[in-house]
Amino acid sequence: MEKRVYEVWKGSNKFFLGGRLIFGPDARSLPVTLLLISVPSIIFCIFVARHLRHRFSPYNAGYAIMVVAVVFTIYVLIILFLTSARDPGIIPRNSRPPEEEPHHDSSVPAQAGNRHTPGRQFPRTKEVMVNGMQVRVKYCSTCMLYRPPRCSHCSICNNCVERFDHHCPWVGQCIGLRNYRFFFMFVSSTTLLCIYVFSMSALYIKVLMDDNHRTVWEAMKESPPSVVLMAYCFIALWFVGGLTGFHLYLIGTNQTTYENFRHRADNRINIFDRGCPSNFDEIFCTKLNPSKNNFRALVQEEVPRPTEEAKAEDVGGDTHPKIEVDLENCQDLLKISEQHNIEEGIDLSKISQRQNDEENDSRESTDPLRSTLEADSIMGINHRASVNMTMIRSDPEPSSYGNSSSEIAADSHTNSRVIIKEAGRLFE
Repeated sequence: MEKRVYEVWKGSNKFFLGGRLIFGPDARSLPVTLLLISVPSIIFCIFVARHLRHRFSPYNAGYAIMVVAVVFTIYVLIILFLTSARDPGIIPRNSRPPEEEPHHDSSVPAQAGNRHTPGRQFPRTKEVMVNGMQVRVKYCSTCMLYRPPRCSHCSICNNCVERFDHHCPWVGQCIGLRNYRFFFMFVSSTTLLCIYVFSMSALYIKVLMDDNHRTVWEAMKESPPSVVLMAYCFIALWFVGGLTGFHLYLIGTNQTTYENFRHRADNRINIFDRGCPSNFDEIFCTKLNPSKNNFRALVQEEVPRPTEEAKAEDVGGDTHPKIEVDLENCQDLLKISEQHNIEEGIDLSKISQRQNDEENDSRESTDPLRSTLEADSIMGINHRASVNMTMIRSDPEPSSYGNSSSEIAADSHTNSRVIIKEAGRLFE
């Protein structure tokens, strides 16, 4: 059964709707973020905006306060979804190392069978040109690629991400090249929503004070939800507001959070900085590149590339495993040949015994010389058979490892045929 890319994905991401949506491994924190945004907005609409519907002229002008709150909340949730559910700029990992000459480190042995081969390692870094200056990029042993400039490997998602900024647990996704724009819009929009809810809640307290000429404390006692919302938005502003200001600085100087925390721009020229207007234009006005991953594509089976050991065998390298197999086969052939020669020896002895019995019955031997020659011939045949069997049993010298099992079997068969011919000549 064919599988799709998202089904065999080696990263830690989570996929939904058949690979159409991609989240980080901590996507379970996303519902918490949704509640932190939607619940205060619902409370605001019920306990604050509803009471301000008819407080302004014309009579129904106050409805705009509720409409703005609802629309603004929906907008923030959509931006959050675009930030969390899209590819942040993942670079597809390679199934094999890059086509470059690796360094062989003899200090890192790697076992292959019963042999040790030098460790195959790639250079940890290499130099590339960016804006006319050399930049050092690192090799990622997990993704088996040299990371492009400003790319980093996220240990949480287990992916290399282009223009990696950071991994945000609140949105459950890495922030990189393809979703940084939406992340900043989400943070800044949340900041504006907090300011809006805080301001309208304070306005409602002011309206209550003006109606019955109450003090601030009396008005706050009359509308506890307004007080809770003001406190909640005040605390949230320290986080989302501070985050918005920090990222405004990063965009203006064309840095990432990762680069800033690593102090890469300190005491050195930032080769990516093109001026504040151009930097903002790069983030908000540049067309986003399509994803480099087609998560719904069918997996293509790759032909495995020959390993270093296989290449060594092809060029006449270490062939001891093959020789060992050949020698095992040769031992079986030697046993067969030995059995064959023994049977032939038995047949020859029976033939010679039968011939001697016939000669003794018919006449006594009158030719001592002929009898002596026949005995010598039989002894010679047996001697040659024993010599041949001894040669076959003897272990081959190291220089004979190259002989194949078929050659050994052929020699054994030839020796057997020679013995039979000798026996035939004797009894002609």
